[in-house]
Amino acid sequence: MEIIFMGTGTSHGVPMVLHPESKGCDLENSKNWRTRSSVHVKMGNTNIQVDAAPEFRLQCFHNKINAVDLFILTHDHADHILGMDDLRRFCFRKDSVALDIYSAPEFLKRVRDIYPYAITDKPESKGYPVFRLNEIQESLDVEGGTIQFTRLPHGSIDVIGLIFEEKDTGSKFTYYTDCKTVGEEQQCLAKGSDVVVLDGLRFESHRTHMSIPEAVLVAQKIGANKTYLTHMTFQVDYDKHNMELPEGIELAYDGLKIVL
Repeated sequence: MEIIFMGTGTSHGVPMVLHPESKGCDLENSKNWRTRSSVHVKMGNTNIQVDAAPEFRLQCFHNKINAVDLFILTHDHADHILGMDDLRRFCFRKDSVALDIYSAPEFLKRVRDIYPYAITDKPESKGYPVFRLNEIQESLDVEGGTIQFTRLPHGSIDVIGLIFEEKDTGSKFTYYTDCKTVGEEQQCLAKGSDVVVLDGLRFESHRTHMSIPEAVLVAQKIGANKTYLTHMTFQVDYDKHNMELPEGIELAYDGLKIVL
């Protein structure tokens, strides 16, 4: 299994417009330049894209993403859905066969509202995106393995958490972004993961996201070999704060690649 962190940031803070006296991350360090959160997972020969940030097109360039076989939308907030039009390139590469989109019914409705021109059997014009919408069930079998779905609280909505298990290697990867808590059921689902990714917005508490201290506690309960925190604001400095985390827990950064 190959995991590429395409974006590890959030819309909650943009360092480029900080006042010079504001406290924030060191912009001389490239690991502090974060686009909004998304991840690409290759499981066997299946290329799975999770979320499409507004920077999705540039993320594909920077990470040399050449194929997407299916797309999973964790929820319908702007920083996760507004790059979906740029999936058009992958539809075109599939000879304009509709790309399978998986999400919860309420989030698929938002896809229909934003991209009505893509909900069709064939593209409206050459090079246009074309989506086939699929409601998630408990799990999805793909050529390379299985993806299990669960729900996580995020303010007034429940986002989709993902657990990937690769058939050939037995490797397991859990991706829980944009959540305020991770319940006992979701912790149990993540047990045995080689890598776990958790929402860790900042050090201060937030009403819809886990803070870094909250995420560390969840990580220690799950007990994975390696946990990465994602969806961080500009207040989180990679070099400074990464050193302060317990062993086995690290900050993710844009372009980080992991092979299991």
